[in-house]
Amino acid sequence: MSVATTNLKDAIINRRSIRKVKKNEWITKERINEVLKTALHAPSSFNMQSGRMVVLMNAEHEKFWDIVKETLRARVPAENFEATVERLQGFRDGAGTILFFENQETVQQMQEKAPLYKEQFPYWSHQGSAMLQYAVWMSLAAEGIGASLQHYNPIVDEEVKNTWNISPQWSLVAQMPFGEPNEQAGERTFLPFEDVVKFY
Repeated sequence: MSVATTNLKDAIINRRSIRKVKKNEWITKERINEVLKTALHAPSSFNMQSGRMVVLMNAEHEKFWDIVKETLRARVPAENFEATVERLQGFRDGAGTILFFENQETVQQMQEKAPLYKEQFPYWSHQGSAMLQYAVWMSLAAEGIGASLQHYNPIVDEEVKNTWNISPQWSLVAQMPFGEPNEQAGERTFLPFEDVVKFY
């Protein structure tokens, strides 16, 4: 199956949270690699580039969602757990998951280099992460690949770092399961444009 790359405007307008995804042979490591190379052009304050990504595919991807499920089993009431498992299965059925981290060592180095802005760098770090996440999401959407942004941190952080030997300096921010869309996204609603944007 080939997927036509769409233009930026269409990708922005049509991007949705696709929470049910599935595997597909055209979603390869090489294809995701190219998507991430494009997304790394996202800006960051002082060009500090504190964002880090770990891509889990195939069995490693499934292992991650098994970790999430077992972690939640001890926290979610039994009567709600079946619905939780069903939601997680929609992610696990996908082709892979991108784990987004922020390298705290980079943030600390920037605080030392520019002490006048020391208090701001943690905020700027998260802003940079958000832009990186959006750039990845848009790049996936432009390729016809469905994705959503999930936040099962901090409850899985320690096991994730131990399982994949991730630096203790990397702070887990978000998870993005991806794959061929396996559901139709709902319509979005928006605040009135005039309430959000002001011209003077």
